[in-house]
Amino acid sequence: MNTSSAKERRALILRMLEQEQEVRVTDISRETGISEVTIRKDLTILHNRHLLLRTRGGAMRKPVDNPNEDTTIAKKRMFNFKEKERIGEEAVKMIKEGDFIMLDSGTTTLEVARHLGKFQHLRILTNAMNIATELMVYKRFDVVLLGGNVRVNSHSMVGPLALSVLRNFRGYKLFLGVDSFSVENGVSTPSLEEALLNQMMIQQAGKVIAVFDSSKFNKRSFVHIAETNELDCIITDNAIPAGISTKLQKLGIEVRLV
Repeated sequence: MNTSSAKERRALILRMLEQEQEVRVTDISRETGISEVTIRKDLTILHNRHLLLRTRGGAMRKPVDNPNEDTTIAKKRMFNFKEKERIGEEAVKMIKEGDFIMLDSGTTTLEVARHLGKFQHLRILTNAMNIATELMVYKRFDVVLLGGNVRVNSHSMVGPLALSVLRNFRGYKLFLGVDSFSVENGVSTPSLEEALLNQMMIQQAGKVIAVFDSSKFNKRSFVHIAETNELDCIITDNAIPAGISTKLQKLGIEVRLV
């Protein structure tokens, strides 16, 4: 098992806590071969980020997040990052040279941005400051960042100015980040400002591709964004709840599992 990076080590600890209510430093060290000193430092960092509860000799799982909680992007990045990487890699297969795409804010859409290296010419619209920064690395794409008010939790631009700029663009392939989703209730989010912007993104898009890991299924947040049938495609990991894929396909939605 490759646990060389801090990101991978901490993600492994969080995965262990998904299986067990409590883990001990000695058990993690024995399973991974990483020193107990390093593991203690990782647990302290994860505790400070409110991702687990530090205990004597180990850590405990935190209570399940409320889907109406406006979780910070730093916290979201710690969960299911391998799945998000695979989703990002799969999403890029739906892009062609010269396409006009929009990348919504979010940790999974950030992975889409990180897999665009094979392209030479793309027009890219985004509402996310961190994604725009990531795209600057390529030095060859035509990138537009929506203006507006900055949301610290999501690194996104929202508000009247963002909506006003977005009205000028149509026909793009939208890669939509998702906080909560269910077949019955569609896409939702804790933030009213994010919901209003996402609604316009969907309205203006030529194709809507939702990218999110399986932990977002069968959840409902405070503000409704879109009905399920407004999506053209969903890309997610293969831990999707049983039967969901069949229901989505019956609605005419393409489902790609990674």
